[in-house]
Amino acid sequence: MNHVIRAVRPDEWAKVKELRLLALQDSAAPVAFLETYEQGLAHPDSYWQERAAGSAPRYGRRSGQFIAEAPDGSWSGSVAMLVEDAGSIDFFGSTIAQAQGHLVGVYVRPEHRGSGLIGALVGEALNWAWAQEKPRLTRVRLYVREENPRARAAYLKLGFVPTGTVVPFEQDPLAKELELAIERP
Repeated sequence: MNHVIRAVRPDEWAKVKELRLLALQDSAAPVAFLETYEQGLAHPDSYWQERAAGSAPRYGRRSGQFIAEAPDGSWSGSVAMLVEDAGSIDFFGSTIAQAQGHLVGVYVRPEHRGSGLIGALVGEALNWAWAQEKPRLTRVRLYVREENPRARAAYLKLGFVPTGTVVPFEQDPLAKELELAIERP
């Protein structure tokens, strides 16, 4: 793998936008993201600028986005880590029992899948989560759609395990989101 795994910088909002819109056009997007391409495209540039600035991780920040940058400067994948505080309400309306990380926005371009990029990206996001001190995170979770076996297999391979928590997918009541988690080593 000849990619550099690094944090997004605030001035890279146009590349954040470009990669997210590409991800939303992927054939797996309907079972991987909570947003459509049309919704992503409708966001003004100020949205993307704020997203990049808010995702440029520094210790003490609430989120971090990490990218896989190829030697030519193009981005081949991305992940984001959110810090969830105990007692706050999550995306599904449930109260969060403990401070934890939440891995979201995982995407690797199709031509780089199977190359180890997802492991490197998730590894960098986990390192950032484990380095948080206020709050100290000992658990990271993610949700994966039941209909996305490729993603579920990748997360299991990286050490995430099913927690038994299953929630309905808001846009499709018949679909289920499975929670997977990993504990701090």
